[in-house]
Amino acid sequence: MSDLLTYAYAVARTADGLDEAATALDGVAGAPVRLLPSAHDDTLLLVTGQVPAEDFREDALARHLEDLDWLETVARAHHQVIETLGARTTVLPLRLATVYLDDARARDVLDEGRELFASRLDRLAGHVEWGVKIYADPASAAPEPDAGSAAELTPGRSYLRGRRRQQTHRDSVHRAAQQAAAAVEETGRRYAVERARHRVQQGALAGGAGENVVNDAYLVAGEDSEAFRTEAGRAAEGLPGVRVEVTGPWVPYSFATPATGPEGAPTGAAP
Repeated sequence: MSDLLTYAYAVARTADGLDEAATALDGVAGAPVRLLPSAHDDTLLLVTGQVPAEDFREDALARHLEDLDWLETVARAHHQVIETLGARTTVLPLRLATVYLDDARARDVLDEGRELFASRLDRLAGHVEWGVKIYADPASAAPEPDAGSAAELTPGRSYLRGRRRQQTHRDSVHRAAQQAAAAVEETGRRYAVERARHRVQQGALAGGAGENVVNDAYLVAGEDSEAFRTEAGRAAEGLPGVRVEVTGPWVPYSFATPATGPEGAPTGAAP
């Protein structure tokens, strides 16, 4: 068995200057980035590199995926390759750590799925991904305590009144967040061609104060990007306790996976 495996980053369209851009990159495991052309479609290629089998075989990967430092290093290199080439051509990102036994098998998979890949690349051409997260943060807009009548209540009743006020305020902020979500969806209907819903993030992944209640991605044509970003970013205006975070533009990771794919095809978007 070879000591090296073929690592696949993305399916891409050929473009001027792509070879030079790939040559200048250091990919996963510090390996050079290579472009494998399709044997049946001269506009289609697979972005690849070679990685040590001892780190990327199935059993080794299972261990490495528990090592956050290792995972971050691989993810950064993977993302850098895709972002750099995505600035020059349309790319269909593949899942992190998509590997094949050798170049021949990787090229076979590219050719077997070439019609599906070509169709998806046509769909993504000229489009970018924008991420939209909405946060509900009642603590950032806490109501003033009702000091006027508090002295007239027993401690128990005062506590219960305070709890009811807090719950009413929390419910109000969450309704406002739903209002912001509706505004973003309306913006998406005007400017986006596709929308992807992601699982809301919790804990350290949430990335800020408050509860992440929406975590969506939108596929937007390049010429509509600024209008989408501006209007989506305004969705929380006048809504205390609600925050909208718009990120991008990104290579369309969230829209790389077609609804179906040929058996064995390396479909899937990196998170």
